[in-house]
Amino acid sequence: MQIIRRSTLLFYVLLGVILGGSAAVILWQAQVSPLWALLIPAMLLVWAGRRPLRRWRVAQQTFPDVWRQWLERSVPLYDALDDQARARFERDVLFFLDEWRFEGVAETTVQDRHRLAVAAGAALILHGRPDWELPTKRTILLYPDRFDDDYLEGGGADYDGMVHAQGPIILTRQAVEDSWAFPHNGDNVVLHELAHLFDFTHAEAVGVPTLMDPASAEAWEALVQREMQRAARGQSLLRPYAAENGAELFAVAVENFFERPTALKRRHEELYNALVNFFNLDVAALHQESL
Repeated sequence: MQIIRRSTLLFYVLLGVILGGSAAVILWQAQVSPLWALLIPAMLLVWAGRRPLRRWRVAQQTFPDVWRQWLERSVPLYDALDDQARARFERDVLFFLDEWRFEGVAETTVQDRHRLAVAAGAALILHGRPDWELPTKRTILLYPDRFDDDYLEGGGADYDGMVHAQGPIILTRQAVEDSWAFPHNGDNVVLHELAHLFDFTHAEAVGVPTLMDPASAEAWEALVQREMQRAARGQSLLRPYAAENGAELFAVAVENFFERPTALKRRHEELYNALVNFFNLDVAALHQESL
C-alpha cells in the first residue's frame, strides 16, 4: 500500500492538462483570460490529493508497542522481516484501520484486538506487492458467534466467515481471535476471506484471482483442478474444504501459504511457486532466513 500510486498521480496530471488545455482554448475564443483554465487542474489536484494527504498523516502516527508485540507473537512473517519491512507492514496496518469500517452485530463490541487482527491479514497479503490495494473496500461485520446461510445464529450455524461479490465481509469474533492464536496451523479465517476479495471477477468467486497475469490464468486453472482432486482424495496438505471449488482452493491455499509455507512448498511445490509469483513473496525463504 502506498501513500500515492504513480499511475494515479499521472492520470490526474494528464486529465488536468487535457481539461485545462481545452478550457483555455474555449476561454480564449470567448475573449476571456485563459488563465482561469488553471482552476481546473488545481481543483483536480486538490481532489486527488485528499487521500494521499490523509495517508501521509496516518503514516506519521506512532505504532503502539502493544500492537507491535502482538504482531511479533502472532504473525510469523512479521517477525522474519527487517526493520524497514516491519515499518512498512505497520504503516499498512494503520492505513487499513483508518480506511476500513468495522461494525459489531447483535451488540458485539468491536475491540482493538479484532480490528488489528483483520488489518494484520490485509498487510500480510499485500506485503510483497506494495503497489497493490485490496481489490474492493467493504464494511467488516463482526458476529458474536457462528451464523448460517441466512446470517442467523443458532445451533445449526456453521460459518465463521463469508464474503460475496457485493456486500460486507462477515467474520465471527471467536474466529478472528483463533485465526492468530495458532499461526502455524493453516486455518485462518481472516486470510481466507480477504483472499476471496482477489477472486470476484464475475458475479461470484471463480478461482482465478483478479490481479493474476492473464497469461498465467490457463495454467493456474489446470493447477487448481489437480489440487482440488488431491484435496478430495485426502492426499493434500490442504483441508478437504479446498475441494469445494476453485475459489475455496485458492483461499485455503493462501491460508497455508502464509502459515505453513515450508510444508506447502515441500508437498505442493507447483502450487507454492504459483502463489510466490502472485504475491511476489517467498514466505518459506523469509522464515528460513529468520531462524
